[in-house]
Amino acid sequence: MVVATKLAARRAKSDRIRLIGLTAALSSRCLRAARFARRSFASLTIVALAAIAVTAQDLGIRQYKPKSTLVVPAHPVPRAKYPVIDVHSHHFELSAERWATVVREMDGLNLRLLVNLSGGTGDELRRKIAVVANSPAPTRMVQFANLDFDDLNQLGYGRRAAARLEADVKAGARGLKIYKNFGMTLKRSDGQRVPVDDPEFDPVWDMCARLHIPVLIHTGEPAPFFDPVDEKNERWLELQVHPERRRPPSNFPAFEALMAERDRLFTKHKSTTFIAAHFGFHANDLDRLSKMLDRMPNVYTETGAILAELGRQPRAAHAFFVKYQDRILFGKDTYEASEYPYYWRTFETADEYFDYYRDYHAFWKLYGLDLPDVVLRKIYYGNALKTVPGLPAGDFPPVADSATASRQN
Repeated sequence: MVVATKLAARRAKSDRIRLIGLTAALSSRCLRAARFARRSFASLTIVALAAIAVTAQDLGIRQYKPKSTLVVPAHPVPRAKYPVIDVHSHHFELSAERWATVVREMDGLNLRLLVNLSGGTGDELRRKIAVVANSPAPTRMVQFANLDFDDLNQLGYGRRAAARLEADVKAGARGLKIYKNFGMTLKRSDGQRVPVDDPEFDPVWDMCARLHIPVLIHTGEPAPFFDPVDEKNERWLELQVHPERRRPPSNFPAFEALMAERDRLFTKHKSTTFIAAHFGFHANDLDRLSKMLDRMPNVYTETGAILAELGRQPRAAHAFFVKYQDRILFGKDTYEASEYPYYWRTFETADEYFDYYRDYHAFWKLYGLDLPDVVLRKIYYGNALKTVPGLPAGDFPPVADSATASRQN
């Protein structure tokens, strides 16, 4: 408890910013008032009021939320223009009651189908499949399987993991999700880190190719998480609010080392379809992501948790989405119904200077990409239908070809 209190105090100290000019002026008044404090009760009152005023100007950085005076057209989008498949959703605990609530929320958002990347394996996976299958909305969610690392240190792990995956797909899994611990914190009993391109896992990737299921893989974290947490770090605020997200070199592999391992994995297994989660953590460098997609035709990407990066470069992001309209899937990551409309507004409108939903992710405003309708349809559902097997294609309108998108750009 003492440690937690001290940690909270340190965070509070690092998370504060003073309005220097006004505070200094008020402090000066306090000193002048104090000289006369012994002379009268009124002077004491002045000192107290001045002290209160100083405190009121000492704002926490997250409390400083100025009201913009910019007057521009605003077009909030509470419901997506086209039905959406979210390929990056997490539902660790899925009960019939919880699923009924989620479906009601989905209906209001025009969110047609969720891909639960937290399906698990074995009995856990089968239970989640059954919850959805036995509900009034049996076609609104599918499950991706996950790997079990409990027997990682036993000889022949890769073959056993591939066999378990095959059984999970027979049970109804539509793909494989690899979490960020793979390559970053997963270690063998001897303390050696398991690299992303570890050949022990080759049977797993080969099984995915044979079964024609995609691998949605989360590799690494945003690059600033690996950098020094100082005044130059663009994610400083987030790393103050969530210090557990820091990735110092003393405890973690370097960002570029992880990216190199991932790229070697993608190029080695050309017959396996990979979906690089979170734009591969290159949403801040679309040229790098463009080169990666050009080199690796078996790789797709998705938009989970990188909306703030797209919304601050609307023209570059618009051009990227049009060029790679057949390689991008819609993903959100954490399921929170109130946050989806920020995605709809960013993708569907040309609005300027509007808020993002988490202040510690982005201290900047967002701008709309104003994507063409055919690109929206591909991002929202078309690319998921062609990438994830067994989805109900008949529940979605047709998608036009790329030539139409070029004419609409």
